[in-house]
Amino acid sequence: MYGVLKNNIDFNAGKGKEGASRISDQRWKDLLDHFNNPRFVLVNDNFEFPDLLGAAYEYLIKYFADSAGKKGGEFYTPGEVVRLLVQLVKPQEGMEIYDPIVGSGGFLIHSYQYVEEQGQNPKDLHLYGQDSNGTVWSICIMNMILHNINNFTIENGDTLEDPLILDNEGYWKKFDRVLANPPFSQNYSRQNMKYPNRFKEFCPENGKKADLMFVQHMIASLKPYGKMATIMPHGVLFRGGKEKVIREILLKDDVIEAIIGLPPGLFYGTGIPACVLVINKNKPDELKNKILFINADAEYAEGKNQNKLRPEDIEKIDYAFSNKLEIPKYSRLVDVREIIEEHDFNLNIRRYVDNTPEPEPEDVTAHLIGGVPENEVQAKQKQYQKFAFDPARLFEPLRPGYLMFRQTVSEKQRIKEIIDADEQVQRTMDAMHNLMGEWWQTAQEEFSCLYQNNNLPQVRSHLLVSLKEKLCPVGVLDEFQIAGVFVNWWQNIRYDLKTIVNIG
Repeated sequence: MYGVLKNNIDFNAGKGKEGASRISDQRWKDLLDHFNNPRFVLVNDNFEFPDLLGAAYEYLIKYFADSAGKKGGEFYTPGEVVRLLVQLVKPQEGMEIYDPIVGSGGFLIHSYQYVEEQGQNPKDLHLYGQDSNGTVWSICIMNMILHNINNFTIENGDTLEDPLILDNEGYWKKFDRVLANPPFSQNYSRQNMKYPNRFKEFCPENGKKADLMFVQHMIASLKPYGKMATIMPHGVLFRGGKEKVIREILLKDDVIEAIIGLPPGLFYGTGIPACVLVINKNKPDELKNKILFINADAEYAEGKNQNKLRPEDIEKIDYAFSNKLEIPKYSRLVDVREIIEEHDFNLNIRRYVDNTPEPEPEDVTAHLIGGVPENEVQAKQKQYQKFAFDPARLFEPLRPGYLMFRQTVSEKQRIKEIIDADEQVQRTMDAMHNLMGEWWQTAQEEFSCLYQNNNLPQVRSHLLVSLKEKLCPVGVLDEFQIAGVFVNWWQNIRYDLKTIVNIG
């Protein structure tokens, strides 16, 4: 139907030692006989939940991306980054969503799942994508099929050269939402390019500067009320030449809603700093000629081979963006006039939101004659207040302006023991645990009714809101951390919950 397996594939083409086939003919026969057993009919009715094959395929795609290193980035964008971009543009049922460099289809599938989470009908989405790599194109279509998504169009071809998704009049199609992670710093060719009027300016063809060409194509592919979010290398924000000219056009057209700096090392095989451009072709009046800059490059979880955005990081970015919050050293709403007149069209995020940490205090007197500077202890006052902890449990006066550890703090590990045993700290922790227990009773009751009510999106929304209402007043965790804990937990159990919905 979809032509995914239109080419003949020799599954036994590889040779092992001494020229022997890697898998014997008998092994292939046994495998086919195994799946020919009527007990193993791979249809949704036989699974714990309908999306089981899709979940398994998604796991395999990530596994291969992890093992492929740099090449993994050619077809797979880390799930937490995909989730962030989808939350920023907030797709709704009935929309047409497009990824011009679709890869394995992560943005489209996460958009489908996001709409489902909101309690809307994801079957009413129309998903479109294009990719120049035939193998990746096949992977994407298989991903759609195995996720039980039917309403999609995925084409195989070079998007800049020849966009293949057209409207009824033969022009490139326009969409409600566009999401993409284009390849960084790629060359392109104008020689056989169709529909050149998609672009208001052209970058050098052989200067590895196709980044803003992709951006222009995506903007041209938006409906008048459309929104898009795309990953870009930081260089597009400040490089000169034709890229500066394109920035001037974007600023004068007033289509940039936000620029978000991402942490380093999120993507496979590249350490190039990346950002998110959020484009809105119909900005509200209060945002006209303004751009929200968010510098989120310092908040992430470090990994051995790759860093990750934590759920709380995504929630904080999304909350600051959705409410256009100005948070010191994190986000700022900037007038376009300032960008043009004071910074000559330079969009480098640190020019507008510098999140450089304050220098570590150095007290020479303390280094020379000992003691703990009292002002350094007082600087942690907010942390003490969260648990009603009195630092006098650890310190006593030494001389004016300096403290010393009490005799009870005989060694380093005693600090933790004293804090854990503190009556106020224990009361705070007990209050947290009691509130969590109350909340969990509600969660259990709602989970027990899932099979009858089939209202998983509503349960998710209610539990998240109620968890914030329970824990925020305690003051130990902020709403971003609470939401992050909840989202992370929900992601880990979502397939279990789908099983409950499906089979009770």
